[in-house]
Amino acid sequence: MIGMRYLKNVVTLELDVERCNGCSLCAIVCPHAVFEIAQHKARIVDLDACMECGACQKNCPEDAIDVRSGVGCATGIISSWLAGSEEVSCDCSEDGSCC
Repeated sequence: MIGMRYLKNVVTLELDVERCNGCSLCAIVCPHAVFEIAQHKARIVDLDACMECGACQKNCPEDAIDVRSGVGCATGIISSWLAGSEEVSCDCSEDGSCC
């Protein structure tokens, strides 16, 4: 997906291709087109576009996807905006320094 990016190389998304059955649910539910299906298996095509919403993991019948939804940098930034806080805690590193 060309467009919105959060922070580079901080996404918690992981795909176990060996467990994938190629059902394409991850590609269907992903709002940022992070996945594509090639040769009957999912593959991540744009990791940094992932907003860690968790839709892919919740819909994967083979438990081939792992993502720590709700703890990523995007969530931390949005939560701080909503709270009117200047301090951001994204929980993507032990000291929170990635944000």
